[in-house]
Amino acid sequence: MQFSPEELAWATDVVGRMVPPTPQYVWPLLGHKTGAEVWVKHENHTPTGAFKVRGGLVYAERLRRRSPGVKGIVSATRGNHGQSLAFAGRAAGIDVTIVVPEGNSPDKNSAMRGYGADLIVHGHDFQAAREHASAIGAAQGLETVPSYHPDLVLGVATYARELFAAAGELDAVYVPVGMGSGISGVIGIRDLLGLRTEVIGVVADAAPATARSVAAGRVVTTDTAATFIDGVACRVPDADAIAIISAGASRILTVSEDDAAEAMRVIFAATHNVAEPAGALALAGLLSERSGSARKRVAVILTGGNVDADLLLEVLGGHTPTV
Repeated sequence: MQFSPEELAWATDVVGRMVPPTPQYVWPLLGHKTGAEVWVKHENHTPTGAFKVRGGLVYAERLRRRSPGVKGIVSATRGNHGQSLAFAGRAAGIDVTIVVPEGNSPDKNSAMRGYGADLIVHGHDFQAAREHASAIGAAQGLETVPSYHPDLVLGVATYARELFAAAGELDAVYVPVGMGSGISGVIGIRDLLGLRTEVIGVVADAAPATARSVAAGRVVTTDTAATFIDGVACRVPDADAIAIISAGASRILTVSEDDAAEAMRVIFAATHNVAEPAGALALAGLLSERSGSARKRVAVILTGGNVDADLLLEVLGGHTPTV
């Protein structure tokens, strides 16, 4: 994803009106685990508890300007994308309808309703909810917001700008990958700044569509994405995202459910921050490569902390949740 310094400055202003810069800290205990200097970008510290609020704000602001009479927006989510749109829609005065699949996180559902979204439960997984959201948009004349869009990428890229401004050139940044806006934003900022930093995507073994797509050089879908790591439960990747990831990422790692749960425990023990399953995935990727990380300066993106209490207690109790 390419964008100009002027576009980035505009997006930074839009996001900054509602979201203060989030911190990035070097945590010594993570260094002891990996042998590296480990920066954590704390996107769990945004007003919605996740990085995606940045993209929602930029998307809503651009929509408000180009379509001031828009009837409303509709989108599908497993949680953080929907929270971002609900938060941004409320700020912009735009009605928001969100479709979630059956069995979605109760806490994330409550948060979306709390931000004012009309919540609809439909379908057995994210893709089914996504297709239903498109049908609602067509039937009701609502703007259907995709999970991947240039304005979403531009918004979330502001976290990468903050990270590199604080940490300088890093050897590598590990990023969880769902539909791809976060990693696209990191790649875009890395390239804009002319840095040599490796960008490494991390997905779940049980939701390998992105990894398979990058390996094949084209979109590869899967029949299921049955993982407790709901933020990366993608089975139909976006073609534009795959093109950007293929061109700009060094590699895509897949990690197991057990490794993701362990990373949640490590983050809690080392930083006393709570990471949702997808939020811990970047650290899980780094831990899987710890033998090659000694003496390097790396960052992991803690993309969010929105995890249900029951699931968190299960993980902190030493167990791996099942779907």
